[in-house]
Amino acid sequence: MREAELYTRLDGDRIRCELCAHHCRLKPGQGGICRVRENRSGRLYTAVADLVVATHVDPVEKKPFYHVLPASRSYSLAAPGCNFRCRHCQNYEISQVPRQLVPGFGQRRRPAELVREALAAGCRSLAYTYTEPTVYFELMAETALRARERGLLNLMVSNGYLTPAARRRLYPLIDAANIDLKAWSDRFYRRVCSARSKQPVLDTIASFVDHGIWVEVTTLLIPGYNDDPAELRELARFLVSLSPAIPWHVTGFFPTYRLTTAPPTPPETLNLARQIGLEAGLYYVFSGNRPGLGGEDSCCPGCGATLIRRYGFRVLENRVREARCPDCGEPVAGIF
Repeated sequence: MREAELYTRLDGDRIRCELCAHHCRLKPGQGGICRVRENRSGRLYTAVADLVVATHVDPVEKKPFYHVLPASRSYSLAAPGCNFRCRHCQNYEISQVPRQLVPGFGQRRRPAELVREALAAGCRSLAYTYTEPTVYFELMAETALRARERGLLNLMVSNGYLTPAARRRLYPLIDAANIDLKAWSDRFYRRVCSARSKQPVLDTIASFVDHGIWVEVTTLLIPGYNDDPAELRELARFLVSLSPAIPWHVTGFFPTYRLTTAPPTPPETLNLARQIGLEAGLYYVFSGNRPGLGGEDSCCPGCGATLIRRYGFRVLENRVREARCPDCGEPVAGIF
């Protein structure tokens, strides 16, 4: 255990965590919703400042980032824990940790070691992913600082449920973020994710865009839960209001964990959602988890030419040159 960042001391040795939008108020001995941060005698401690539960070299498209160094590899890492309780979590074995971390659950790793491994594997970025990187904030921040010193990009894959204080700490460290905007309905956030509302997520997306962090957004479409066309239009309009160049990934759901009664997302739903995004004015809308469906390519917002052809996590062709369309010269947004 190590003393954590971002908390406020209250009376009677109580504390308020300032890391995520739950703002957990903890008595001595009490742990937060994330189950990896705890009040010990009036101070907040984290159990995951150097605890890594997963590492892997992935295509950057798997995160998914479609406009960040296409076809490059990203060193992906995670610590245990999450501040959500999503009923459909695909990584629940490592995100939904027990009340007490059992011995052997993960390995103690140093940030410098992680960066060396990323460089040795030929990666051009580190991705903080798989679980919720907010809850291993200290590990992410220290690793990101060392990665930046060695010329690697820092990518965050997050539910976006951050406080303004946490966002301010991340602005100088994170190059790109893929934020899960899980639904437009606050009811979905309460019912499926055990969060109060989507507003902190919207605030995170907007503030990251304002501070020059490249943002891509993912929405996993669950039939009967968050696939109402009217809500998807509202979501798309929100993204356009920030920047029409934000890539929106609408991805297919498969039954898992505690949400096994909903069926897999039909291809027609993904096609409709993609069309809604394009009609709203977004330049780049992608359908995911259904390779070959026809919505994986990046097209020029100027002339409509196909710029990047993909199949699943593979880039088949990349015609972008110096961040521009080779046919008409239109700028292509992203990190190239």
